[in-house]
Amino acid sequence: MCTGACSKFIAVPLYILALVSIICNIVLFFPDLQTKYAAEDREGHPRITEEVKYMGGVIGGGIMVLIPAIHIHLTSSGKCCANRCGMFLSIGFAAAGVAGAVYSLSVAALGLANGPLCYWSNMQNPFPKWGVPFANSTGSYLTEKHMWNWCILPKDVVEFNVGLFSTLLVAACLELILCLIQMINGLFGCICGTCSGKEVGARAPFSAPFHTKRNAFMEDLKWW
Repeated sequence: MCTGACSKFIAVPLYILALVSIICNIVLFFPDLQTKYAAEDREGHPRITEEVKYMGGVIGGGIMVLIPAIHIHLTSSGKCCANRCGMFLSIGFAAAGVAGAVYSLSVAALGLANGPLCYWSNMQNPFPKWGVPFANSTGSYLTEKHMWNWCILPKDVVEFNVGLFSTLLVAACLELILCLIQMINGLFGCICGTCSGKEVGARAPFSAPFHTKRNAFMEDLKWW
């Protein structure tokens, strides 16, 4: 496969993954799909999980991957960036995508480990209060689902956070892999070219004298 075609194969999934990351991060601001918790949080009453505010999905897995994806796609379009220089620049853009994916992955993993902020109570704390009940559980609450009942409000917030943070985690891992592949692909493209029409066309003039001489030789044979 040509390095230019490989770039297109990488860019298209990156668009989708970046969009998924942005949507997941935005939805996390609205637990139970209600806006009142975000409004109360703006008023100074903590209601939104802290890791959501780090914007790992919007900034890291979203913008920092989306911009490199655009340039990577251009290297396969046969236009301005479909050359060795464009492939060289794609290595840097892919490195920025790696950094964004690592940031998104780290935030998602931290969000899963600490669990959601909720209005909770249990046997040891019978008086309900807002807080992060699983912060010291080192993620063990993920396999002990009876602990999820500790959270009273927002409704089903544990399932909500686990589902969306897990999606962010998977998306970030895939983005990381694709950007690393593009760094290797960009290196090969920088050395070997992109197989684009421009580069093929650029080599054509060098072969023209050979064809001219061969045609003249064939004409001489016919004359004899």
